Amino acid sequence: MSRHQLKAPQPGPGQATGSSRRKPNRDAPSRTSVADNLSSGSEAGYGAAWLPAGSLPGSSAPGQSVHDGLVAGGPALGASPPHGGRPDGSGEVLLVTSSGVLRAEVERIVAAAGAQLRVVPDAVEAGRYWDAASAVLVGSDVRELPPRRRMPAVMVGLDGEGDSLWHLAAALGAERVAVLPDAAAWLADHLSRSRSPGPGGLVLGITGGCGGAGATTAAIWTAQAAAGLGARVLLVDGDPWGGGLELALAAEDNPGLRWPDLAEARGSIDPLQLSDSLPVAGGFSFLSWPATREQPVPVPAATAAGVLDAARRGFELVVVDVGRGAESLHTVAWDCDRIMVVVPAQLKAAVAAVRLLQELPPVEAALLVRGRPGAALDGSLIADAVGLPVQGRIPHLRAVPGAMESGRLLDLGKRRTIRYFGATVLDWLGEDLQAGDVA
Repeated sequence: MSRHQLKAPQPGPGQATGSSRRKPNRDAPSRTSVADNLSSGSEAGYGAAWLPAGSLPGSSAPGQSVHDGLVAGGPALGASPPHGGRPDGSGEVLLVTSSGVLRAEVERIVAAAGAQLRVVPDAVEAGRYWDAASAVLVGSDVRELPPRRRMPAVMVGLDGEGDSLWHLAAALGAERVAVLPDAAAWLADHLSRSRSPGPGGLVLGITGGCGGAGATTAAIWTAQAAAGLGARVLLVDGDPWGGGLELALAAEDNPGLRWPDLAEARGSIDPLQLSDSLPVAGGFSFLSWPATREQPVPVPAATAAGVLDAARRGFELVVVDVGRGAESLHTVAWDCDRIMVVVPAQLKAAVAAVRLLQELPPVEAALLVRGRPGAALDGSLIADAVGLPVQGRIPHLRAVPGAMESGRLLDLGKRRTIRYFGATVLDWLGEDLQAGDVA
């Protein structure tokens, strides 16, 4: 809905409630046609059209797994894995497990990805091959990992272990979770891409340590700052119950796909077609939940993971406004490379942020403090209380609440103090996104 249409006319007899999200635009691509064709190629190879969950030979019916998608090119499932890997294990997929059942599931998937599998029973032996492997899979029966490892791992388990897998992954520091056999297609695709990785952008998650912390504002200004440096940026609305990030951008009428348009997406999504199909505001693309009165159309976690994977491949920086709901924290947050937690300079907010940390994935994190300079609870005290370093301070501006309501946050983002704030965030992201001097 537009902010100017908060009081909609009542429907007459026989009319349905609700209204169209955006005005028709003949120059804009059809939402349905674009959403149905975001993947290119034939069903035989990588980048093929979407396939329904469970379409992988030998897989079970669709489930509620975190990742699900299209199997990448390679030999059919059940084929023997190729041989001839190097003695040091370089280029191999490493599986750490002593479970025969889990090994059999993974062998089938690795064969589909055209890779060679090395299986070791425990962390002690895994340490010899870990950093040379093209990908590392850790079974749900493993309770420790080698020290000083560099290669990130995917926690793999079987159907029925879903909840415990998330907790185990967080404890061990695994980056992803794959519940088999439902996530077999996603895992095969992941392994294929890990053997020949292409350029990929950075996914930064921003969430509030407490309600009303200002995470959406920080995410918008960060995206705006990066776009101002010439980076290809996507801002993602990760909270289906947040009312629609597009309202804060005053972009609810901008043509392009929203989350519900992608609800039926399956498999590997073409990153170029995705970027061409998204709306633009403030110099960056965005993917928002629609600002309507209607109930949000559920988007499966596997679909959200596929969209973020395509976004990573199509943009240099993906900024995700994660939200604080359990659904967002357990889905989109786990696809982030780094996370920033926005905390007001208040004791209660610091306590709430500590609790939130238990729900976040095991990735590098930092704090953004919101409050007036000289507040009783300064940055160092908040850092000590929460246990994370303070990377930046969000400027205190009285105009922010009004700008959020009227869609003028992008105008505020042009101020020198806001641009300096954006520079501090981008500096944390590394050399690929240098903020440079603030004019």
